[in-house]
Amino acid sequence: MIPREPRKELGAAQVAALWRRGTNHVGGVRGLILNVTMYGSRSWVLRYQVAGKRRDLGLGSYPSVTLADAREAARAARAKLAQGIDPIEDARRARARLVAEIHTSMTFGEAAKRYIASHEKGWKNAKHAQQWQRSLDMYATPVLGKMPVRDISLAMVLKVLEPIWSSKTETATRLRGRIESVIDWAIARGYRTDSNPARWKGLLDKLLPAPGKVTKTTHFQALPYAQLPVFMEQLVGQEGMGAKALLFLILTAARSGEVRGATWEEIDLAARVWTIPAERMKASKAHRVPLSDAAIALLQEMKSLTLAAGRASGKAYVFPSPNSRDPELGSQLSDMTLTAVLRRLKLEAVPHGFRSTFRDWCAEQTDYPNEVAEMALAHTVGNKVEAAYRRGDLLAKRQQLMQDWADYALGRRAGNMTVGHRSDSKAPTQN
Repeated sequence: MIPREPRKELGAAQVAALWRRGTNHVGGVRGLILNVTMYGSRSWVLRYQVAGKRRDLGLGSYPSVTLADAREAARAARAKLAQGIDPIEDARRARARLVAEIHTSMTFGEAAKRYIASHEKGWKNAKHAQQWQRSLDMYATPVLGKMPVRDISLAMVLKVLEPIWSSKTETATRLRGRIESVIDWAIARGYRTDSNPARWKGLLDKLLPAPGKVTKTTHFQALPYAQLPVFMEQLVGQEGMGAKALLFLILTAARSGEVRGATWEEIDLAARVWTIPAERMKASKAHRVPLSDAAIALLQEMKSLTLAAGRASGKAYVFPSPNSRDPELGSQLSDMTLTAVLRRLKLEAVPHGFRSTFRDWCAEQTDYPNEVAEMALAHTVGNKVEAAYRRGDLLAKRQQLMQDWADYALGRRAGNMTVGHRSDSKAPTQN
């Protein structure tokens, strides 16, 4: 039951003198109370009933909230009650709306930073996060950066992509995927409820031409396999760590990053196998590379250099940078070191192109089955049925393939010709 109101309204001076512990009605608005605690703190309360139940609505502390302000707030609450609105429940809904508003007001720029932070530990290349952030900063941030991710529209996404879709198609394609990923993350986190305006299938593919129709696919520059033995003769005579790493790359048909990141704990000289861990492979699957006689000889040379440099740890790089700062492990060669060797030899090709050279040689100069060549390149099997039934990695067959490849590259006849290797596979005559 709500206590009876005083006969007259108390003034500001009278309220200031109220120190009696408990509820003190001040009049002017029915149910307005100044509550005094046992510790002497005072606060305003509006006491009212809803459906026969008493409710107390806090209106703030005194004297921060003056008598006049308290009466004004109490009258506003009474007006809501007259409309059938419970002021306490109304305040709770308002707070919930405010919290929801704050929660969903995250900008695209902040969402991008949080997406990258939550995923970068799973990315194989440390530079991947930098590439993500750089591309978003350059193209997306000027348009979307300060925009709440909940409000990003299709028109805004097109404003980012259309200016570069034809001139920088590959960049634009990657950028679109990154924007889509950030917005998908925001949707999953509850910062956005609408569908993703950056998705390709069923949306942007209806508004933008397919990337493959805008620009032709540019393949890596590769050396024709017929010219390889002559080039290898030049390469073998080159000094420097980059030349040795490039030679190993060609002999193993591996990728540049796989060679530059190779450590001694991955090499088993006795078993003649180099096992590249899944986290360093493009397909995220461990890959065993059989080593030819030439590859073993090169590794033995590198092992001597490693030990001479005082690096006994298995985690030491096989082909360390000459500018290594780590005395125990060395430092990884830069991605331009191998390219620089090719430029020095005036060869219009890129390191990755030697994988194409190897693949062309397999197809045109040998009878090795297609799956053996593809497995040697660690290519993912496109056919799901074939992938399901292929359990092994054909290591034994690949061992002979890589030996034949090394023999061909170095201008030698294979010492042990196999059924899989054509008799006409010797290197072309060098003039």
